[in-house]
Parts: sequence; structure tokens; C-alpha cells
Amino acid sequence: MSASNPCLLDGKALAQKIQLELKEQITKLEPKIGRPPGLAVLMVGDNPASAVYVRNKAKACHKVGIASMGQHFPANTAQKELQQVIEDLNQDDRVDGILVQLPLPPHLDSIALLHCIDPNKDADGLHPVNLGKLVRAEMGLRSCTPAGVMRLLQEYDLPLAGKQAVVIGRSILVGKPIALMLLEQNATVTMAHSRTQDLGAVCREADIIVAAVGKAEMITQEMVKPGVIVVDVGINRVDLGSGKSKLVGDVDFESVSKVASYITPVPGGIGPMTVAMLLSNTVESYARKEK
Repeated sequence: MSASNPCLLDGKALAQKIQLELKEQITKLEPKIGRPPGLAVLMVGDNPASAVYVRNKAKACHKVGIASMGQHFPANTAQKELQQVIEDLNQDDRVDGILVQLPLPPHLDSIALLHCIDPNKDADGLHPVNLGKLVRAEMGLRSCTPAGVMRLLQEYDLPLAGKQAVVIGRSILVGKPIALMLLEQNATVTMAHSRTQDLGAVCREADIIVAAVGKAEMITQEMVKPGVIVVDVGINRVDLGSGKSKLVGDVDFESVSKVASYITPVPGGIGPMTVAMLLSNTVESYARKEK
């Protein structure tokens, strides 16, 4: 691809393809297992962004044939009550995946709740057991957003071995797991973050940049080298005034797309892939019941 005409890494199209594959898989497995796969998404409170995500997940479940067992709790729900709900879902044979929609209201301890989830039903791939398996490069449920990034790079047949990859952001949700997944594919990985000195100099060394910081359009053209592959995980709502807003990533798409060889759009890049990987994890847990 010429740098002046980058190839878009189309997460939306790939997510649809994955959903079709999952639907076929479920159609074959359901007669043997005797029920559809089940995903329980727990949402607490009324965060409008979370409500949109939960709705999208339920729609995607319906599309592929996963029973969506969403539960919505009032914002003042106690930690103990939620832990009990998760314990019950761990024991429920109809449930293959459990996900706690983040962020939670401030009085709740999200880490303690994640620890309650049975690692085999950890649809989000964030349980310490599954993260430990990732560190050891063992099979296990993988964190959805980073797994979506890797699947998208694989779909476009982009070579990772020996490449310089820079991951910007060090969260347990994206930054740390994606660094491990890139290492697993033999990339040379640099992790950058808010304390990195001269981020531009670090980024200019990169063949691949994964931006996951949550700062609107902070990666600009002069920070990247021509031909770079850019994966933008950020989703930021920018106020345009007079009640209007738009979604942008952590990368200034307008300028960076002029020099990148491949780049993900926002929206339509990694967002749909995250949901596809959530469904994929649920079906993976479900498929184990066939034995």
C-alpha cells in the first residue's frame, strides 16, 4: 500500500465475518449440547455509554444465536449482592460467559468482582488466571479488545515477527495484554505511557503503533514514520458545540492517514472487534461442553 493511500483495517467487516462463523459453529453444536450458548452481562447503574455497549452486545448475541442473559442493577446495589449473583451464574449450566460491564459505581470494588468469576466463564478474559495464562503463552480466554486487535492484524496478513511495535497505554484492559500478545508473535515491543519522555521520538521508531490512552487525537503525523501500521483503540467523544459531538480516536486520523500504510478508523475499527471476541470467548467456553 502506498503511504498516501492507506489501507483501512476494517474491523466492522471482519466482525460480521466472525459472527457468521460463530453462528455456523453454534448451529452445529446446539443439537449435541442441547441448548444455545449463554452470555450474562451485568450492568450496574445508568452510565449512558455502558447502556449503549450492553444493548449492542445483546443485539450481537441475538444475531449469532447466543442466549443473552443481561441483568441490570440499580446504582446503589451492594457488593455482596453482586458477588452472590456471580456465584449463582458460575453454578448455572446455561451460562458459558459472564461479563461485568465497567465502569462500576465508585462504591463497588470491580477487581474483587472480577475475581469471583469462574475463569472458564470469564468472557472478558480479565481474570488473573486467564491473564496468567497469557503471560505464560498458554491457551486460555483472551482479553477481548487486544484479541480483537491481533485478529484484525492477522486478517490483513500483516507480518509482526521482528517488527518494532510501540504500545501507548499500560492498562490491564488493553496495554499490558496487547504487549504480551505482540511479543508472542515475535514483535519487539516498547511500552509507552504518560511518563514517557519524548513520545514522538519513541513512536517514530515504530513499524506498528497501538494507541490506547484515551486522549483525543494525541498521536499526530509528525510523531510517526511513513509506512507505519496504526491501530487506534481509543474512543473519545469530542464536543463540537451547539449540542453536537463526534467520536474520535487517540490518533489524528486526518493527518496520520496521509503517511500510514494501514490504519483503523474510529468508529468502525476495534470497537466491533471487541464485541466479536466477546462472542467468540463465549462460544469457546460453550464448545468445551460438547465432550
